[in-house]
Amino acid sequence: MSLLKAFFVWCIWLGLFELSFGRRVPYHFDVEYTYKKPDCYEHVVIGINGKFPGPTITAEVNDTLVITLTNKLSTEGTVIHWHGIRQLDTPWADGTAAISQCAINPGETFVYEFKVDRPGTYFYHGHYGMQRAAGLYGSLIVNLPKTQSEPFHYDGEFNLLLSDLWHTSSHEQEVGLSSAPMRWVGEPQSLLINGRGQFNCSLAARYGNTGLQPCNLKGGEECAPQILHVEPKKTYRIRIASTTSLASLNLAISNHKLIVVEADGNYVHPFAVDDIDIYSGETYSVLLTTNQDPNKNYWLSIGVRGRKPGTPQGLTILNYKKISASVFPISPPPITPLWDDFERSKTFTKKIISKMGTPQPPKTADRRILLLNTQNRLGGFTKWSINNVSLTLPTTPYLGSIKFKLNNTFDRTPPLDTFPMDYDIFKNPVNPNTTVGNGVYTFQLNQIVDVILQNTNQLTGNGSEIHPWHLHGHDFWVLGYGEGKFRPGVDEKSFNLTRAPLRNTAVIFPYGWTALRFKADNPGVWAFHCHIEPHLHLGMGVIFAEGVHKIKKIPTDALTCGATARMFANNKH
Repeated sequence: MSLLKAFFVWCIWLGLFELSFGRRVPYHFDVEYTYKKPDCYEHVVIGINGKFPGPTITAEVNDTLVITLTNKLSTEGTVIHWHGIRQLDTPWADGTAAISQCAINPGETFVYEFKVDRPGTYFYHGHYGMQRAAGLYGSLIVNLPKTQSEPFHYDGEFNLLLSDLWHTSSHEQEVGLSSAPMRWVGEPQSLLINGRGQFNCSLAARYGNTGLQPCNLKGGEECAPQILHVEPKKTYRIRIASTTSLASLNLAISNHKLIVVEADGNYVHPFAVDDIDIYSGETYSVLLTTNQDPNKNYWLSIGVRGRKPGTPQGLTILNYKKISASVFPISPPPITPLWDDFERSKTFTKKIISKMGTPQPPKTADRRILLLNTQNRLGGFTKWSINNVSLTLPTTPYLGSIKFKLNNTFDRTPPLDTFPMDYDIFKNPVNPNTTVGNGVYTFQLNQIVDVILQNTNQLTGNGSEIHPWHLHGHDFWVLGYGEGKFRPGVDEKSFNLTRAPLRNTAVIFPYGWTALRFKADNPGVWAFHCHIEPHLHLGMGVIFAEGVHKIKKIPTDALTCGATARMFANNKH
């Protein structure tokens, strides 16, 4: 065989190998505090390799990401969660401190190595303390192999990472939340699009309806909006991810329809809207066709939903390349819908159904868990609780404790599968007090599990908050949403068992319930929690475990703390 022919055969073999098994894609992350001006106002954020937000990770289906993370924070640990990546066969790489691994200590390096097995729009963020609120996040995009095509056409794409920003540090926020009485974090100072926003001013002040002064962008390039430059009569895919700590958002582009085609890494039945609601932890892809007057520019806006807003809209411009990007749109930005128009939110959310061909949920479940979301007190401190237990994490990661059958590392009493059925969700809790705990919901491998998330009235006064819940290690089918208290034996009749969307994050609306179904088919220990950072910090989460005995090997570097560290040390002697 000639050298040329051999080389040709080798190239074909290499291509087929990469198509089947993927490449190894390396990244190196130095995580450290840095001064930035994301909203033209200088303060400290957590950056990666000096960048804020962190670098965008791009890969193809079946690639293995090898991310070498060095903690340069000097005074605190860190971990990173790869949001939406199921971590099949690599549960130790999920990036949850005290659950899947030990925190990475200052000066230490840890290697995350995991396969990305399906295309979609994802992101990553800190999962230790409140480091997401401090800016530890970035985008993660998984593309189809170049030999495959998406089920929809587009000529180009943009990536939008949405976040909220405070001028108080995450440490100060933590101290306030953990004080008695609690000092709430308040509304964010700014909304950021790809890490850029403007504080106490508006790009749209010229229209006279904002009540804010014009922005002079004194922070320069760091806070100048990233313009979306488009050609006329083209279709663009806009990938949108929300890593907000608190804010639910609404996104709109003046005069343009948005076609929703992807949610949380899963294709959905396409539908057209004027704007979309996006909750913390959710991701979407929308298609935008540039079919408007090409001699004008148009606003892209994000505004607060679900909470009485105290934060100006985040803005940037959709620029038709025929004119300068410095030309302002002739009209003011889209008006963000009223913050408490929850019926509008429900209408949008219920439009999301699965694309034909998506696996349907099993017709029945093997087990049902009802989770009551309440705000409570514990010795004068404010907590969030699930079935009257506020989650407090152990010092030894659950994954090691369960895998190696270590005693006295967490509470082995299983949490309750339900709550008292006479609980009045429309009133303040009769018993405002709660307890803390760290028990685990344990499922048999491949068990079909229903989770009913039940919302309630707040601790004092009248009101019920929106909570976006995120499940690690799995997607779930969203079977339905309902008003008031879930009625076992009745509300199941309304479940969507044919076109239920697959998601990893789902919202519960005020005074309502949301029904989810998933298959416990991924050996590991997984967090399931409200994605609002202060709520999780105050205990709003539970722990799921399944098939831990099936996990073949956990890197010892993941378990260098607590009882697992002592176990490894004793085994050396």
